[in-house]
Amino acid sequence: MQQSLRWLTAFVLSFSVLSCAQHDSLPTPTAAATTTVADVSSAGFPEGFETGTKTAYTTGSVTLGSGSWTLNDALLGNTTSDRKTGTMSARVRNTGSLATNFDLTTGAGVVTVQHAKYGTDATSQWELWASQNGGTFIKKGVTITTSSTALSTASINVNLTGTVRLQIRKTSGGTNRLNFDNITVEQYGGTTPPPPPPVAGDNQHLTMGNPSGATTNVSMTTNYLLDKPQYALSYHRDRGTPTWVSWHLDASWRGAAARQDDFRADNTLPAGWYQVQGTSYSGSGFDRGHNCPSADRTSTVAANSATFLMTNMIPQSPNNNQITWAALENYSRTLMDQGNELYIIMGVYGRGGTGSAGYFETIDQGRIQVPARVWKVIVVLPVGSNDVSRVSTATRIIAIDTPNQQGTTSNWGQYRTSIDAIEAATGLDVLSALPTSVQQVVEAKVDNGPTN
Repeated sequence: MQQSLRWLTAFVLSFSVLSCAQHDSLPTPTAAATTTVADVSSAGFPEGFETGTKTAYTTGSVTLGSGSWTLNDALLGNTTSDRKTGTMSARVRNTGSLATNFDLTTGAGVVTVQHAKYGTDATSQWELWASQNGGTFIKKGVTITTSSTALSTASINVNLTGTVRLQIRKTSGGTNRLNFDNITVEQYGGTTPPPPPPVAGDNQHLTMGNPSGATTNVSMTTNYLLDKPQYALSYHRDRGTPTWVSWHLDASWRGAAARQDDFRADNTLPAGWYQVQGTSYSGSGFDRGHNCPSADRTSTVAANSATFLMTNMIPQSPNNNQITWAALENYSRTLMDQGNELYIIMGVYGRGGTGSAGYFETIDQGRIQVPARVWKVIVVLPVGSNDVSRVSTATRIIAIDTPNQQGTTSNWGQYRTSIDAIEAATGLDVLSALPTSVQQVVEAKVDNGPTN
């Protein structure tokens, strides 16, 4: 389970060889006014494994762009089966590891790692560990499952000051291999970060937590917070989609307003960011799939219209959108009609989906990434107050995870999973506002309640 994220004053380092048309693009370095970047940037991050030579799995050190690393049961691979950007990536087998032999002298905030299965190997798991003394390492974030042959990005909150060393450990054992590439380190904001915002009160879209610690700092281009009156979301500029959207649903949001169908760009994004247009999905074979649904916001015309902003959309296969998700959304409103209020978080991960025109990884000339998976978490509470404190180990929480492809059915119950599994796949902390003791129980469960 992810630990709650701390607010950072930070910058995100970019890897210049990534192309938005082909890979997750990372931002150009942008420093906040109070941030000193020299120590981290001199270490050579991001690390793309494009320098150095190590062709055997035998434990040994190699000098990379960021400095000296020890590769244990790992090598630098450049075959066609190695998943990579550029010419090389790290390949790890058994319980091998990648470890820095140098210190990051100004701490580490969020660390991002791209990962994929090697060749046709089976799914494997791995973890990120960190040390402030070069000897005692602690696990950071959750155990991450790698199940795709396409590079996916995991964001892990290290949040350590001072000197930091990092280790990536393959934990699942066996001969199945993993590739790692494009490791970035976001400098920690210092020993006296600004205080966190107050905990959201009842009926707020972030009452149950901010799953990625998204902020309105414009340098956070892959985790930018848009907190709207109708919903809140973390926007990923370089994918052109939200990573997650969160909203509250009760009877006050429902009324007689008609569906507006006014799909349009969101002009509240920071200046200079590409704005996905209402026509950007045209001819792609993918629906403009709502996260916060139109039918959840019918109290006023303005509330309904807000759901048609393209920052609330993902490229969603027509079957997934119109059949599977429509059935779940209708059921959610049925739960509301039965006297409940709902807290709903929906998100995506992975790269590449299949719409009516076939498989695509990006659309709109590479400016929008098509997700591989679409997930949702629904917290069901009787209408009341002090909502966070009322979530108990007996509270019904529905979590589903579906493939973004044709062929999915209206039986959404078959896609139920645990929040722990979603967090392992995404690196998020979905219900971060709940007490840890409650999270540990409810996030491990798989719902088995009624589906209609």
